[in-house]
Order: sequence, then structure tokens, then C-alpha cells
Amino acid sequence: MRANPVRGLVLAVYALLIVVPVIVVVMGSFKSTEELFASPFGLPESFSFANYGTVLGEQQLDQAFLNSVMVTLASVLLTLLLGSLAAYGTARIPGWKGWLIFGFLVLGMSVPAQANMIPQYVLFNQLGLLDSRIGLVLINVVVGLPVSVFILGGFMKTLPREAYEASSIDGAGPLRTYWSVVLPMSAPSIAATAIFLFVIQWNELLYPLLFISSDSKKTIPLALLDFQGEFLTDYPLLFTGVVIASVPMAVAYVLLQRYFVAGITAGAVKG
Repeated sequence: MRANPVRGLVLAVYALLIVVPVIVVVMGSFKSTEELFASPFGLPESFSFANYGTVLGEQQLDQAFLNSVMVTLASVLLTLLLGSLAAYGTARIPGWKGWLIFGFLVLGMSVPAQANMIPQYVLFNQLGLLDSRIGLVLINVVVGLPVSVFILGGFMKTLPREAYEASSIDGAGPLRTYWSVVLPMSAPSIAATAIFLFVIQWNELLYPLLFISSDSKKTIPLALLDFQGEFLTDYPLLFTGVVIASVPMAVAYVLLQRYFVAGITAGAVKG
């Protein structure tokens, strides 16, 4: 099939819009402020890691990085566990009742996060969960649960009912069927959901900004705000922090890319 030159041009322009800012940020993390403003698109005079030492040492981004890792991993794992169980339950309920429960569970996607901020803050204050990593994990799970049920539930409803029936004939109960049959068959969808949740919760700024006040409990998006002043922003340090914050997402996508693509296409193939 002959290549479409217009399509190729559009894709090339789109690629430049993505790649150029990434290159500027990565190269800027090795520059001083004067060098960055003098030559924003050029290579650094020397690849010095001084900015990385400053960010991880003096700016305490290493603690924020650790906080983000703990909060994000706990949030994603707990959301996947509860979301897959809820999706499995709705998939096993036949007829309109299953769809009704499924619709109720995903209804949370239609509520803007800003509309819940005041009652959530009051509730967390009463429960003593403000300025707490556990509080961040709980709010991330609550916000991410409708999304995970929506993705996983849509996939699990396409699984053949013969698999459930064969498992029942072999004497497996609902939980055994969930663990031994449904989870292995849903692995691509779970991987795609995990990446989606990881990106959202790793970059979450609203709830840490609302709930966290201690420097020792800040996550990376919240800690990066410290690099921006009212009258001056240290862009090399900010770029360095952005690069460090982007590494886990890039690694996760590279490791799970095959499953991510399979998870996206699985529903279309089975549908």
C-alpha cells in the first residue's frame, strides 16, 4: 500500500511536538540557569550531574520520590484487587442486574473531583487521616476504583461463560475461579489498567496538595512546586526533578508495553 505523504507529514509534526520538549527538558537538567537561557535547544557544555545531586540532596526529592513510590504502588495494587473483584462479581451476575450494579460502580467517573474536595477534607480531618500517606492511598483507591471496574468489567464480561461453568464442574468455588481462571485470562486487561492507574496516581497533585502539609510526606508532584517561586523559577532544577519523576513511568511502560497493547486490543478482538 502506497504511503500517504500528508499522513506522514502530520505524524512527523506530531513526533516533533513530543520529542523536542523532552529533549529540551533532559538536556536542560545538565545545564546551569545561564546556559539554559543562552542556548535552550543546544547541548550542554559538559554533562554535569550537579543538578541531580542538588535535587536529591539539598532539595530532598529523594524522600518525595520514596513517598510517591510507596503511595502509588499501594494505591495501584489495592485498586486492582478491589476493582477486579468488583468487576468479576458484575460479570458473574447474569442479565440486567449485573449491568445495573456495574453502572452504579462506575457512576463515580461522572463526579468531578473538585465537587468532593470539601466533604472529603472534612471527613479525613474527622478520621485523623490528614497529612498521612495512608490517607493518600485511600483517596487514590476511591478515585481509581470506578475506572478500574469500568475497564476490567468490560473485559471480563467478554470472557466465555463456559470457563466459569467448567470451573464449577471441577468443584471450584467463586474465589477459586476468580484466582485460577479469571485473573490469568484477564492479565492483558489488568496490565493495561495498572499502567493507566500508575500514570494517574503517580502524577496526582490535587489530593497531596489538599491533604499533605509536612515536607517529609510530600509526593514528587507536590515537591516539584518548591522549585517554582513567586518571582523566580530555577528551571534546571525543575527540569531535573521532572526527569527523575518520569523515570518510573517510562520503566513501567517499557516493561508492560506488550501487555498494554494486548489489553487495548483484547476487547475489540473479543467484542
